[in-house]
Amino acid sequence: MKRFFPLILVFAGVLFLGSDIILTAGAEQKTVPLPKVKDISKFVFPADIVQSPLSEKRTIYVSQLGDDSDGTSWERAFRTIQKAVQAIPDREGGYRVLIRPDTYMEANLFPAQRGAQGAYNILEADYDGTCGSGRTGYAVIDSSDPEKGLKSVDWWSPFRADTTFSSIGWDRWTFRHIYATGAEAGMGWDLTVEEGAEFSVLVEDCFGIGRAFGGLVGAFNSRPDEPVTYRRCQLWSLDWWGDAAGAYVRANNTAMPDRPDVIFEDCTLVGPDNALQAGNPGYEGYTRVSLKDCRLISLNFSQPRGTPSTGIIYSTIQGKLLHVDLEDCTLVGYKVFGAGEGEISYRTKGSVRAYVQFEQSVPKGMHRLGYWPLDTFQSILPPMPSDNRLAFMDKQLVRENMCEVSPFLWEGKIYLLECVRPATGGDPKEYYLVIRDTETSTEVARFAEGYGLACAMTREKALYVFASRYEPNNSWNDVTLFYSPDLKNWQKSVVVKQDEKEHLFNSSVCWTGDRFVMACETDDPAYPAFTVKFASSKDGVAWTKIPDAIFGKDRYTACPCIRFVDGTYYLLYLERRSPRWFFETWLARSRDLVGWELSRFNPVLTPQGNSEGINASDPDVVEFQGRTHIYYSVGDQLTWMNTLQCVYPGSLRELFRAYFPDH
Repeated sequence: MKRFFPLILVFAGVLFLGSDIILTAGAEQKTVPLPKVKDISKFVFPADIVQSPLSEKRTIYVSQLGDDSDGTSWERAFRTIQKAVQAIPDREGGYRVLIRPDTYMEANLFPAQRGAQGAYNILEADYDGTCGSGRTGYAVIDSSDPEKGLKSVDWWSPFRADTTFSSIGWDRWTFRHIYATGAEAGMGWDLTVEEGAEFSVLVEDCFGIGRAFGGLVGAFNSRPDEPVTYRRCQLWSLDWWGDAAGAYVRANNTAMPDRPDVIFEDCTLVGPDNALQAGNPGYEGYTRVSLKDCRLISLNFSQPRGTPSTGIIYSTIQGKLLHVDLEDCTLVGYKVFGAGEGEISYRTKGSVRAYVQFEQSVPKGMHRLGYWPLDTFQSILPPMPSDNRLAFMDKQLVRENMCEVSPFLWEGKIYLLECVRPATGGDPKEYYLVIRDTETSTEVARFAEGYGLACAMTREKALYVFASRYEPNNSWNDVTLFYSPDLKNWQKSVVVKQDEKEHLFNSSVCWTGDRFVMACETDDPAYPAFTVKFASSKDGVAWTKIPDAIFGKDRYTACPCIRFVDGTYYLLYLERRSPRWFFETWLARSRDLVGWELSRFNPVLTPQGNSEGINASDPDVVEFQGRTHIYYSVGDQLTWMNTLQCVYPGSLRELFRAYFPDH
């Protein structure tokens, strides 16, 4: 990629005289002939280019809830975008890769096949949830690679391009509701190793943010009737020096074309130095750009004595290599135009407004804004759809520095079983259980020294508490029952013993009508940590393990909370969003404890804001007076954890039916 020499130019204004453009620099005027120009205000990206019959057979699904088999449905969806785009079978075009809104930690994506004329392939998110994914929002492609850090410089981005590999595979693709971030570029493609190849993409309602570019199209030749087009996109750069701009373009034309190579419609382009940049040392290609209803913002407002911006719109080599058509746009920054040498040609139509540093001139054909463009800055964030997940009420902090709690009903009130322990390590004497009246916060009982990770449930006017035994070296062992008819006197017995080479951690128990069923978290080395195993009992004392019932054979599934409603088991559990250090509570269901189905409305609980960190774990629920009370933990999974409570305004049955509406 290029490194430029920042040369500041005197601004150029323009007037139109037929097909000529008059550039003005101070008192000097010169006329520069241009080729006859099409009326690009009437240029519309042909609908039939991207509209093709989209049958179910041509839709490939991506979801982290899928089984990663063949991508033919949400249930059978691929779990990565890369696997889905590699599954395109031919170059007939008209295929759609449909993504469940979520964060996908991926980089350098490339498809197996290009699209076709009149039948573009599509990569899009189920943004508004109308395609049945159960979630709304963007498909976030995060290429930051937390293990190795942000890639810079060069050739690390959501879409692959390097010194040996061209982005040409994305030719004739459409992108919708993609949020691409975490690396060199956002929504961008570079054809450097196939310089001059024809290339067309349509990008709609996307957000691109990168070290160097929010949007990028480089080393390409445009097709006369299929220009690269960005619509309603937010394109941000984070780097102020060198090859960096909200949008960077470099076509390979030998002369200035009579139509645009790249069109931006209703887009926001933001960069510390340049909003729009063209050209690169060693490349002499001409590029024409159309901007309509756009906002171009350069954040560097340094005074002339500082290091001012090289221009909101900048041509790296020579101004003559870039022409911009501006219609109804707002430009904000230190100055409007800049170039390595010479002057950029341009044309204005409608209202083109510019807010620049007070000592800088505004080119002719533009209106100088005499006030800070507050409306422009308020518009730079991308819109978000309404969230169709259930809203929980009355969220409140219950306990600081506490992770595991379990609510239960006793004599018409909610009581809370608290697991008191240090964050890690310590002596078994520091581990014990406390029962507390939630109305008065009064401690009712303290027992089970050396135990934790417990759950509680009432059955026939008695309390059953199941807990794991702690031993030094952070070892959790077996499951022990603490039984009491009065919260004062306790009977103790080991009920579930761990297998060889495993330990037992959090457990949860429900009543099915004729038996107890336990879900227990294990670190069995045969499966990913953590895995959930199951056992059953008629009396709560004598338990039998269910050998074929294992949840989480292929994923992290910790902190289970099991309930039985209308003949179905429901399991709230913790999903680690690997490779991110981020934890959410999800919901699954099963008729037999063997085959499980994930709710398409997952997650149930997700951390929100700095006060909740990166974790929403250890859920436990109790139904009281027609409402479902949910207790869970937030924090960072390392140094701090707090317990929160929220309320669903309906029964447990209604809650589960909301997450599985077909039931």
